[in-house]
Amino acid sequence: MKYKNLSKKIIKTVKSKGFNHVELPSVIETNLILQRSGENFRKYLFSFNNSEGKEFALNPDLSLSAILNYARGKSFKREKIFYSGNAFRKSYNKKKTVINQIGIEIFSSKNESKDDKEVLDTSIKMLKASGFKKAKINIGNFKLFELLIKKLPIVPRWQSRLIKFYWNEKYFLELLKRLESNLDIDPFKVSADHKIYLRMKKENPNKIIAGRSYKEILSRYENKIQNPRITKTGKYSAKVIKEFLKMKSPLRDAPKKLNQFFKKYNLNIYVGKEFFPISNFNQKNYKFEFSSSNGRGKEVEYYDSFNFSIDVKFKNKTVSFITGGRYNDMAQRNLGLKKIPAVGAAINLGIYD
Repeated sequence: MKYKNLSKKIIKTVKSKGFNHVELPSVIETNLILQRSGENFRKYLFSFNNSEGKEFALNPDLSLSAILNYARGKSFKREKIFYSGNAFRKSYNKKKTVINQIGIEIFSSKNESKDDKEVLDTSIKMLKASGFKKAKINIGNFKLFELLIKKLPIVPRWQSRLIKFYWNEKYFLELLKRLESNLDIDPFKVSADHKIYLRMKKENPNKIIAGRSYKEILSRYENKIQNPRITKTGKYSAKVIKEFLKMKSPLRDAPKKLNQFFKKYNLNIYVGKEFFPISNFNQKNYKFEFSSSNGRGKEVEYYDSFNFSIDVKFKNKTVSFITGGRYNDMAQRNLGLKKIPAVGAAINLGIYD
């Protein structure tokens, strides 16, 4: 099937499901991304300055751009849109920096489970329109990880840290090592910090250093003293987390397997079918699987609950063809906008390049 004909077929499928086309800009102001995502995101951008010295970048993420476009409309009514175009990210792929996508989004969901299911169902229709007869559909849900962390005997500041860096696999593993061993705690440094603490206690609490007041710094230090990490509970918690992140099963068995896991560790968590927005597991040649780690390894923190990826065999390799999920917090976290309930998916046409 020729590339252009394939795109037309996918777009026809998307339109038949009631998604309306929006044109997204090819460039975006870098401050719109960096004001919340931080300077660490800059390394992924192809940026430049215009004649007035204003900094822009080639569009690095079409979902972010789609949310910006929606927010500027200020209607905040439920809306179903689709887009097609290129995203430009330096580290998105070692060989390819231009990612050709067709994406769908549903903003301001009134019924999140219903919209999650609609995006997944539409993604499967896009898959079929692309001509793939076989596929593996991986389903995950970030809320399960959050629930687990909040039930384990981990001090609150470390709970927040583990949740925040879940998507960054490399740094997350470093955190787990620190949690289970406490080897990063240097008694000499602790003693030196305590002396600084006692000296700062005598100073003006409103004094600012490195952008923080003495009062805030002292409060954070006192919280560490009152809620220290304990090696025994840290080791136990790290063990449970590692076991959880290895969980995989056929999707129909996921609630049962997860409830057995939580019962094994006496964690008061119950998993129902509402975590997985699909009821038809009997689609010929499509394998539905639950993975507790689905979606990890992205440069941008995307999903905050339901997420999925669809893998296909292409040129004798297994590739991720469609990815998606719910990202209610993205507008607020990455762009500084009001919270916008959103779910979407994108098909990676770059595999044909």
